[in-house]
Amino acid sequence: MWKPMPLIIIDDKSTENNSLHPLLNFIGEDSLVLTSGSWHHDVKKYDELLGFILDSSLIATDLVKILTAIHKWNHLIPIIIIAEDSEIDFLTGLDEAIAIQIVSILPRAAEQQQWLNSLHLCQLCRDNSHAVAAVLPSTGNSDELNQPKVAVRALVGKSPSMSDVRKLISQVAKTDANVLILGESGTGKEVVAQNLHASSNRSICPFVPINCGAIPAELLESELFGHEKGAFTGAITARQGRFELAKGGTIFLDEIGDMPMPMQVKLLRVIEERIFERVGGTKTIKVDVRIIAATHRDLEKAVEEGSFREDLYYRLNVFPIEMPALKERAEDIPLLINSFAERLIKAGMSKIRFSANAMVSLTRHDWPGNVRELANLMERLSILFPEGIVDLAELPIKYKYDEGLMRADEPKLVEQSQKGSSKRSLRPIPEDGFNLKDYLVEVEKMYIIQALEDCNWVVARAANKLEMRRTTLVEKMRKYEIHKQE
Repeated sequence: MWKPMPLIIIDDKSTENNSLHPLLNFIGEDSLVLTSGSWHHDVKKYDELLGFILDSSLIATDLVKILTAIHKWNHLIPIIIIAEDSEIDFLTGLDEAIAIQIVSILPRAAEQQQWLNSLHLCQLCRDNSHAVAAVLPSTGNSDELNQPKVAVRALVGKSPSMSDVRKLISQVAKTDANVLILGESGTGKEVVAQNLHASSNRSICPFVPINCGAIPAELLESELFGHEKGAFTGAITARQGRFELAKGGTIFLDEIGDMPMPMQVKLLRVIEERIFERVGGTKTIKVDVRIIAATHRDLEKAVEEGSFREDLYYRLNVFPIEMPALKERAEDIPLLINSFAERLIKAGMSKIRFSANAMVSLTRHDWPGNVRELANLMERLSILFPEGIVDLAELPIKYKYDEGLMRADEPKLVEQSQKGSSKRSLRPIPEDGFNLKDYLVEVEKMYIIQALEDCNWVVARAANKLEMRRTTLVEKMRKYEIHKQE
């Protein structure tokens, strides 16, 4: 397994009860508490350190002496000082070579985001690469992130619109009324359906989803109602459909607005009479299921245009629930980011955190892909910046909204690191190794997607940005199955 670079906290007064240690653990950073007399000996067991944290109130000896000793030991390692304004007189007259190692001065009551910003500066000085994810996605398929890691995913968010959604779920869950979930693609309509089922009296029975828009029209009937042996070429055995599999439970008809008109007629019969026949069969099968449907389309408009049956629309729209677009509940983005970060860790990927400026910038984005777009961005950044704190500069161009934001100056120690080293430091290799080829493939895919998004998916412009031939980029897009999501 990989070993992250720890922070060294120098504390002479209460090493076992140091309050910084649990704080850093809480925000996901490894730390080690050492004394001013032993740190030089104890740090030898670590190949790399992220930096030092010094609080003058916790150090028995002169702070300048400690700074001088650290500089003599390693003149390129960043240092965070904890001190109030009245306690920084020691900086006056401090040797400039030592002063540039101090990347941040924090008050003792510093907030979490202040710490994240300071740690990000340390990571810039240490090449922002103090860890490599030991486990990469097994297939590279972004859909893996969208698979529930628990039985039911929580509805994340405390915005008024999400509170309304939860209220509607609680009101209708215990009934058998048909529910129509409306909302843009990627807003989490299936998560609402899962929560409806979990809160219903049918929760011990199956929850069976089917995407009506993803299955060819000629196969949809068989998928929904099953078929008998010999019903068509390739039907070598009888097969149950989704309605039978959902017996006693809930069937979720996603993207119902894409269902072909002939299938709408057959679905209407099932809703009204609760019976159907398998394809190629004559036996009538009774069905006891609760129907939840969802669509991103305007069904009322579709009814007017004649592409969706009016009677079916009213049968499905007994109890509508509308999922808000992510841009309408920007206050939920930090909560969603925390939720996705936890899911990435459970999936074997790296944790990812954001500075205050990066978080503000993300809340300003319109999110046309909604929650799904945010999840995909989190996965991409987890690969590009494993175990790091992402600042505004690391966000893809389309997510940068820096108007009115104050940026911290890049530490002078970054320049010193580049001057004082004949080569840039490499990322530490995990003790048990890792598949370099797979890792580089993932990085290449992420940069190709980022270039395409930055160039509004104009392949020729993206190829120029990546300094490769257009035909080469097209071939790589085909190889990695990269295409613009509608």
